[in-house]
Amino acid sequence: VQLQASGGGMVQAGGSLRLSCTPSVQTFSSGTTAWLRQAPGGEREFVAAVRWNGGATSYVDSVKGRFTISRDRLKNTMYLQMNSLKPEDTAVYYCAATTRHLITSRLHDRQAYDYWGPGTELTVSS
Repeated sequence: VQLQASGGGMVQAGGSLRLSCTPSVQTFSSGTTAWLRQAPGGEREFVAAVRWNGGATSYVDSVKGRFTISRDRLKNTMYLQMNSLKPEDTAVYYCAATTRHLITSRLHDRQAYDYWGPGTELTVSS
């Protein structure tokens, strides 16, 4: 299974951008998908996740109210709408997936995801 993320780029602080993630095969139908990010010199951290059955979402505190994760079942695509971007959002963003319906306590656990995309880079300038 391959995941393809797109939509990264350069944007000024306060701007918006939308990331997309699509798998090579139909794997999102009942699992859980997420966005994680890794800033230069930092650890890979959880950003947001969505369960495909039911659509429940979860976010890291630092992006709540600014980022929205969503999924389109017809297009089998996951999105991350990022608004009010800050320089500290600068990172490589990775989409990740598992065919499992993760429980809430596992959504933020990067070890819970089985498939990863190569990442798309976001740079937010001040």
